[in-house]
Amino acid sequence: MKILGRKTSINVRKVLWLAAELGLDYEHEVWGRPDRDPNVAEFLALNPNAFVPVLIDGDFVLWESHAIMRYLVEREGRGPVPADIEARALMNQWLDWQGSDLSPSATYAVMARVRKIAGWDDPERIKQSLAGWTRHMNILENTLADGRPFIIGDGFTLADISIGLQVYRWTMIDGDVPEMPNSLAYLGRLLQRPAAAPWMMPATP
Repeated sequence: MKILGRKTSINVRKVLWLAAELGLDYEHEVWGRPDRDPNVAEFLALNPNAFVPVLIDGDFVLWESHAIMRYLVEREGRGPVPADIEARALMNQWLDWQGSDLSPSATYAVMARVRKIAGWDDPERIKQSLAGWTRHMNILENTLADGRPFIIGDGFTLADISIGLQVYRWTMIDGDVPEMPNSLAYLGRLLQRPAAAPWMMPATP
């Protein structure tokens, strides 16, 4: 099994974190700027979108981080996915929310204030991104206000991997942002997991 992508990618780290939770044996192959441009024929044959991560499992190739995560759990027949249909639906709800709402709202601010990539310096776009990211973080903050240990309740799930990495990025912002005590306490609980800590260190924003 191979996992392709750069470790600074939040979507790659979702898969690597889950692989650690499952104790999987795999080869990590670095792809993604600035290390290795995916816009080449070799990579595009695997993922025509030129995005990471990509999973190669024998002759099977899969892209999209959440699809890969679900596949790995089903492949192994175990992992942080609830058996109960309603709990599983809630997990998928939060996974979809992270991918379609929380993460996109944060993208410009992350590039500008976390990763500090040249060209991502438009003050108005930074302001808009921070406003959208804050709005979505407040949704998470209010959800966690009831004291639940994880996003859907008592049990750790795939959704906590995706959302936890996003909360970690919130703590990396260069500049003042609103306090999110419930979210930070939630992040602290996630960091107690041995499989989580390597993917939420200062060297990998």
